Amino acid sequence: MKLVRITTLYPRNLEGFYGKHQGMSKQSFREQRSSLEYNAFGWADFWYNALTPLGYEVMEIILNAEPMQRAWARENSLRDPGGMDLKEIALEQIKWFQPDILWFDDLSEDLLKHIRSEVPSIRLVLGWVGSAVPHSNIWQHMDLILTCAPESRDYLQAAGFRSKQIHHGFDPRINTRLKDNPKNIDVSFFGQIIRRNQFHLYREHFLEQLASQIDIYIFSPNADFGWKDYVKTLLLQIIYEGCQMMKYIGFSESTLKALPIIDKVSQWTSKPRFPINRNLKKYIKPPVFGIEMYQVLRDSKISLNIHADSSPTYASNMRLFETTGVGTCLVTDWKENLHELFEPGKEVVVYKTVSECVEKIMWLLEHPKEREEIAQAGMARTLKEHTFAQRAKQLDEIIRIEFEYENNGDVIN
Repeated sequence: MKLVRITTLYPRNLEGFYGKHQGMSKQSFREQRSSLEYNAFGWADFWYNALTPLGYEVMEIILNAEPMQRAWARENSLRDPGGMDLKEIALEQIKWFQPDILWFDDLSEDLLKHIRSEVPSIRLVLGWVGSAVPHSNIWQHMDLILTCAPESRDYLQAAGFRSKQIHHGFDPRINTRLKDNPKNIDVSFFGQIIRRNQFHLYREHFLEQLASQIDIYIFSPNADFGWKDYVKTLLLQIIYEGCQMMKYIGFSESTLKALPIIDKVSQWTSKPRFPINRNLKKYIKPPVFGIEMYQVLRDSKISLNIHADSSPTYASNMRLFETTGVGTCLVTDWKENLHELFEPGKEVVVYKTVSECVEKIMWLLEHPKEREEIAQAGMARTLKEHTFAQRAKQLDEIIRIEFEYENNGDVIN
């Protein structure tokens, strides 16, 4: 079976990648793709590597990797490869590949509709969403939406969409690319701190309290925010307050909707927050991505995990498997299903409160032998049960069930 997966990467990661590899944008499509995959950001070629032994032909498209996409357009003699819209290039790639399955990890509804209408070979469209489900009409164009988070699965099913849950995984090849450096970072944390409901308000509050008590390196894209972002937020706050005043004195909804910018702001339920908590700013380091992130993770004695606000009940994020996979001691927030993934106290360390987290981190730092035993046990569990090879078998089963459903019992080979 042929499967094509289309996705995007963080723009900051792509900028950093091409900035560090001068001349890479002039290289061939294959050379750029190989280098990006080796860099191991996001899912990289993890699914390709895991699904190929199961008989799949897999094509990965990174929609916003512009130099790489334009290289493909040039090499395949598309018209105006330097000026084509990137979505057009992706559509041409999919037409060329003629997949049976489209795994659409993006929110571009118009692109998905074009692909479905112009590539008749596609028999199954899979979607993907993390723990925060964006409000979008795109879900109605998908046959099945996969998610790492049981909360998202339940939300989508309640909204009338078909959804199944599949955990993230770890690719053991990562460890062959890492240096065996001394663990010179006591405690690390990697992740965004988005100051909006259903994102990271609890994480922000937790880190603010924790950072005042222990030495922690917080690697986050929030470090990139500067004075321009503060000015922009201040202007939005002024507009928001003005909009609230207009509502108070009696401006109708139709009048507000007719005004530029005010139309959007009038729908906000709360005042915009500044992009970074000033009390946390001094602790935040520039973000690291891909293999660099894995190396810093590997060089940490302990790495802290805090799920997003949209995952209040279940453990499901990538950091669970990335941290344990590289052999670092994971300290993570308690969730009711965590024991199904790891044995608390033996393979990972679990906390419920800030004070408990601080206490356990201090104990682990003072007991290196026990800390390393936990790290190695967590690593063994991940390499045994939580690799992409295991996840690929689960995905294959899901796909085959979908084809059975479509064909009323006639399994496709």
